[in-house]
Amino acid sequence: MAAGRSYVYLDIVEAVRRLIISGELGEGERLPSVRDMAVRWKCTPNTVSRAYSVLMEEGLVTAHRGGGTRVASISSGYGEAKPPGWQWADLVNRAEAYLLDALKQGHSAAHAEAALAAAIARLEEMRRRRLPGSSSSRATEAASGAETAVHLRFSGSHDLSVELLARYLSEQSPAVRLTTDFVGSLGGLMALARGEADIAGSHLWDEESAMYNVPFVRRVLPNRRVVLLNLVERVQGLIVPAGNPAGLQSLSDLSRPGVVLVNRQPGSGTRVWLDVKLKAAGVSPEGISGYTHEESTHLGVAQAVAEGRATVGLGISPAATAYDLGFIPVGKERYDLVIPVEIWDLPAVQALHSVVVSRVFRDAVTALGGYDTSETGTEVRLG
Repeated sequence: MAAGRSYVYLDIVEAVRRLIISGELGEGERLPSVRDMAVRWKCTPNTVSRAYSVLMEEGLVTAHRGGGTRVASISSGYGEAKPPGWQWADLVNRAEAYLLDALKQGHSAAHAEAALAAAIARLEEMRRRRLPGSSSSRATEAASGAETAVHLRFSGSHDLSVELLARYLSEQSPAVRLTTDFVGSLGGLMALARGEADIAGSHLWDEESAMYNVPFVRRVLPNRRVVLLNLVERVQGLIVPAGNPAGLQSLSDLSRPGVVLVNRQPGSGTRVWLDVKLKAAGVSPEGISGYTHEESTHLGVAQAVAEGRATVGLGISPAATAYDLGFIPVGKERYDLVIPVEIWDLPAVQALHSVVVSRVFRDAVTALGGYDTSETGTEVRLG
């Protein structure tokens, strides 16, 4: 409890906000004096003053010389409706409550933000399912609401770290937006070759050379000078129901009777990786129930398992965590951003690069779980 006392002023802010938003404290009504509130909350007057200052910054209360602190007017210019600031204050209140609860439970700020990123990604996946035909790139552009911003077009494999990257980029460089279209690793490289994307995201494993991405980039983008900027190394694994009731341990178990797979789409790095590993294990795809049942994102795979439409899927750990599912690691892979040299020095691309190499981004990715950021930001130049 002692650690929580440093947040008493925020507890006061939350309590007053709720009274105002619920209507228990009406327009123009006077709040308790700083001294009375300090006695009520068993804190110092400075703590109450700090809370009242936060409420004034949000426009919820005003200070009157000789008249104390009162609930701000909400009628001027708004009729009977509450101004947008009130809804915003309520949202801030909810966000602060979540963050404080997470911190009091021992989570780091980065871990709390990672959880928010996973939740946002889940909602985006649900939105995609409800609105077939709408792409994530269009959703991202619409959400940004910044027609004057420079848009970097990303096309490639889905990963939660890409969604984090888009968020951090918009926060650190408001004039730049990363619009995302998750079409799989191979689809991203082809979009780059056609000029339909500025950046591709790839984690394609080449069995012959035992290398990630380089052989595929050279085949799809011959004689093209590019930079492979490492985003993350991540763990692939079996996403299973909590407790792993089927007792699955390896890819060989996918052909067992009663096991139903949810797969990724052809051309995705995960699908390429799975096919290579199945071949090495001597497992025929024809013997796997559900092999042709496909999802385009890791979260789509996890949702299928969570809803009982499949008993297992191949994906990344954060996707399993987002749906409270089990995860059995089966391998590690490299995920690179493929960026043409001709745009590398553009301010927008350098802004993206600065986010990738930043400590705050690496900490947030690490907090998602299942990622290794020791190589994040390293470059390989081809051509």
